[in-house]
Amino acid sequence: MKNVPGRKTDVKDAEWLCQLLEAGLLRASFVAPKPIRTLRNLTRYRTAQVKERQREANRLHKALEDTGIKLDCVATGILGKSGRSMLDALCQGTTDPEILAELAKGKLRAKIPALKEALEGRFDSHHALLIGAILAHLDFLDEQIERLSDAIEEQLRPFQAAVELLRSVTGIETRSAQNILAEIGTDMSLFPTAGHLASWAGQCPGNHQSAGKRRSGKTRKGSKSLNEALKNVAMSAIRTNDSYFQALYQRLRPRIGHGRALGAVKHAILCAIWHMLSTGELYRDLGGDYFRKRDPARQTRRLVAQLEHLGHKVTLETLPQAA
Repeated sequence: MKNVPGRKTDVKDAEWLCQLLEAGLLRASFVAPKPIRTLRNLTRYRTAQVKERQREANRLHKALEDTGIKLDCVATGILGKSGRSMLDALCQGTTDPEILAELAKGKLRAKIPALKEALEGRFDSHHALLIGAILAHLDFLDEQIERLSDAIEEQLRPFQAAVELLRSVTGIETRSAQNILAEIGTDMSLFPTAGHLASWAGQCPGNHQSAGKRRSGKTRKGSKSLNEALKNVAMSAIRTNDSYFQALYQRLRPRIGHGRALGAVKHAILCAIWHMLSTGELYRDLGGDYFRKRDPARQTRRLVAQLEHLGHKVTLETLPQAA
C-alpha cells in the first residue's frame, strides 16, 4: 500500500486489506487464549500495585526526612517489624527516643544506642497524620497485592509445569515467571522459531534496509509489560556469578554499551524460554567460561597476539593433562 503514490486513502486501504484477507494472504496475529488473557490482566494490575507501593514507600522516606528522623540510616528496612512498630508508636504520639528504641527486635537490638540518636527529631501532629495515612495506604496495597497473587496462582494452576520450567532459568523467580507466561502464553507452536518470538516481543534488532544501505536498527515495539519483566530478569541474571548470561553481558558491554548488551541478554533469555516451553526441558546453564572454552585455539591466538604486541616473545608448551 505504501508503494502506490497518490492512490492511498483509508477507504482504499480497508478495501485492499479485505481482498488480502479473502485470498488468505494475511498472517494471523497472536491472540492469547482467554485463560492467558485473564492472567495477563491480573499480573499487569499487580505490577501497577507494586509500583504504587514503591511510590508510597518513597513518600514515607520523604516525610521522615522532613521530621529529621534518620531511621533508615540504622535499620535496613524501615517497613520491617521493628521499623513498623516504631512508626506506629510515633503516629500514636510517642516521641521519646529511648522508648521508641526499645521497640527494636532481633538483631536490631544491638543498635539501640544508634537508634536513640536516629529517632531524635521534630515529629509534629501533621507528621503523625501524614505518615499514618501513608502506612494505612501501604497496608491496603499489601492486602491487594496478596489477593492478586492468590488469584494469579489459582489461574496458573493448570500451567504449573511451565512455571517450574521458567524458574530453572538464571534470574527468574516465581513472580517473574508468572509475568512472562501471562504475556507470551505456554503454546510455542504459534511461533515457528525462537526468532519469531523475539521479533514479536520486540527483543531483536530492527531490519530496515533500503538501496543497499542499512538504516536504523532500532528494535520494534512490543509488549511493555514483557519488556519490563525481561529487563528485571536480565538485571538479576548478569549479577549471578559464573553464569552464561553474565559472561555474555561482560563480553558485549565494552563494545556496544550497557543498554544493547542488556538487550542481547534479554534476547537470549527469551530464546531459552521458547526452547524450554517447546521441548519441556529444564534450563541448563552453559557456565561463565563458555566463551573461553568454545574455541580454545582462538583464545590462545588472541592472548599470544596481545603479549607480542607488548614486546614479548611467547613460546607455548602444552601441559600434561591430569589423570
